[in-house]
Amino acid sequence: MTTDTAATAEQTATATVAKPPPHRRKRLSGRMIGSIGLLIIAAAFIVPLLWVLFAAFNGDPAQGVSITWPKPFSLGNFRAVMNSETTYRPLLNGAILCIGGTIITMVCATLAAYPLSRYRSRLKRPFMLTILFATGLPITAIMVPVYGLFVQLALDDSMVATMVFMATTALPISIWLTKNFMDGVPIELEEAAWTDGATPLQGLRRIIMPLMAPGLSVVGIYTFIGLWGNFFVPFILLLSPEKQPMSVTIYTFFGQYGQIVYGQLAAYALLYSLPSVLLYLVLSRRLGGAFAFGGGVKG
Repeated sequence: MTTDTAATAEQTATATVAKPPPHRRKRLSGRMIGSIGLLIIAAAFIVPLLWVLFAAFNGDPAQGVSITWPKPFSLGNFRAVMNSETTYRPLLNGAILCIGGTIITMVCATLAAYPLSRYRSRLKRPFMLTILFATGLPITAIMVPVYGLFVQLALDDSMVATMVFMATTALPISIWLTKNFMDGVPIELEEAAWTDGATPLQGLRRIIMPLMAPGLSVVGIYTFIGLWGNFFVPFILLLSPEKQPMSVTIYTFFGQYGQIVYGQLAAYALLYSLPSVLLYLVLSRRLGGAFAFGGGVKG
């Protein structure tokens, strides 16, 4: 009798331990729902990418928008689009516009963020709010007066003028990001350089910029990707087909044939995405880790 009672009590205790409390069950249910939602969102991004990848290597010219394994596997789509008129010249134009625009944006953003980060002013907050408002201003709202200005100044169809305007479109968010990264650099390091006779610009170049290199890499990647995907500005301001970048020629690719060749379009899309991926891989080493200033300042 005593043995049966002990066994029953042990089973009851085991069942009590194995059964999670109600609040834990609710937490697990919430995590499961969240995980399912994230999987659905991930699938919405992955499925189109799989179509682009499979269609680019599919040698069947009748390939449509369905996701099928490449049969036969072929590089013919890449050979068809890799020519001077379709790929090489637009790629060079896009590189000139975006690399030049990124350099202009980075230089101006750094010089603008320095006084916003290091000096106090009653106008700093209104100026920052104005920058924040400018980041959400749709580019289509200002393209009509900008195009009129370019025509009056005879700057339409100019690569340099288009590059500068593309840089100005990315400048507000770049200033905002650069200023936030610069705030993370202790001013005591810069004051020590001033004590040794360095000027503010020397302190910016030799102290602040090396320490905020991961932040500058983030701003550079963000700016380049934004400019590389900019379709509207070069489409309006560059009239000559030989000056248009890949972001515009991928649009005209739809009307290049009587019927859309989806395999060639997918191959062109992969080539178009390649510069952004390569830039991320080159600068990814600078993105790891946070700012470690603990050993740089001693009390």
